Amino acid sequence: MNKISVIGAGNVGATCANVIAQKDLANEVVLLDIKEGLAEGKALDIWQSSSINHFDTRVVGSTNDYEKTKGSGIIVITSGIPRKPGMSRDDLIKTNANIVKEVTEKAIKFSPDAIIIVVSNPLDVMTYAAYQAANIDANKVFGMAGILDTGRFKAFLASELDVSPSDINAMLMGGHGDTMVPLPRYTTVSGIPVTELLAEDVIERIVERTRKGGGELVGLMGTSAWYAPGAAVAEMVEAIVDNQRRILPVCAFLDGEYEQENLYLGVPVKLGTNGVEEIIEIKLNNEENELLQTSAESVKKVMKVLDDMKLFGE
Repeated sequence: MNKISVIGAGNVGATCANVIAQKDLANEVVLLDIKEGLAEGKALDIWQSSSINHFDTRVVGSTNDYEKTKGSGIIVITSGIPRKPGMSRDDLIKTNANIVKEVTEKAIKFSPDAIIIVVSNPLDVMTYAAYQAANIDANKVFGMAGILDTGRFKAFLASELDVSPSDINAMLMGGHGDTMVPLPRYTTVSGIPVTELLAEDVIERIVERTRKGGGELVGLMGTSAWYAPGAAVAEMVEAIVDNQRRILPVCAFLDGEYEQENLYLGVPVKLGTNGVEEIIEIKLNNEENELLQTSAESVKKVMKVLDDMKLFGE
């Protein structure tokens, strides 16, 4: 791919740009931020590691000059602010929705054929905001959350079982946050169901830790995670650039799938050159389906805040 742009040069955006560059997935990675000099500095730092880490992808930074992103095949949006003490959820949504709308409109103007990956929070609703702002096919606008959440789930399982994380396959669905729906029934270790290897109460403890995985890191560091989120975005980018058609959990637009319409929610998809090439509808038992519908209702409540803002007209 010729060019990939990452909007937002904070910890997640810079890590994402770094991993994409190290994988040599594009000729050029453009890192853009509103803060003077930040993107340029981080891009220069990454580029100076090229001979050490043996990659050829050129990494350049820009302060708010979207023309430098022109012709991007993929645009990653990490822009937005974290929730601050005393800030309501509604205030966070309103602030970040305006930011996501603005950066999406500016970026898509210069790269009308781009695929957009959203990382900004609250994830499911910000992905919907980007979809409305971009005004392109829904299969080309989607969000990163499920890969991060499954990454955490697999890491916790690997620690508990004392096995390689690479041998664990896992799936989870739903909104990003406390209402996510891990699926132990669809989780295996080298093909062996995890339910055969761990007691139900141990799995439930790991599931609960996964749900609160982001909060655990904020509690430890005082800020959100970035290594795993950045790597998760890069895995999605790689699947698209190399047309791997990988089955990955992605925040995708539902139009009747899983009994939901006009909603972005985490589901398994086939990810390739065209973006979301297929939404995979797996069979859920009654309990799993109930959890998914509860998660969908939770996302809809947050969506209502966005709808009430009338950012995109009627």
